[in-house]
Amino acid sequence: MITSKLTRKAQTTIPQPVRLALHLRPGDELAYELHGDKIILRRVDKTVADDPFSAFSEWDSEADRAAYAKL
Repeated sequence: MITSKLTRKAQTTIPQPVRLALHLRPGDELAYELHGDKIILRRVDKTVADDPFSAFSEWDSEADRAAYAKL
């Protein structure tokens, strides 16, 4: 069993084996499905429609993503 602790701010670190199994990277979104006293944790797959840069490949650089990240 893999465990983690909850901080006073209700935060936790997702253990490395879980991050690896879900192929998680910084910025990924997580979905929580509640089933009674059990929870299913999964990574949210972003579609092309979720990515505003997919329509404009000329604006698809790391610098552009950083510049527009907080808009």
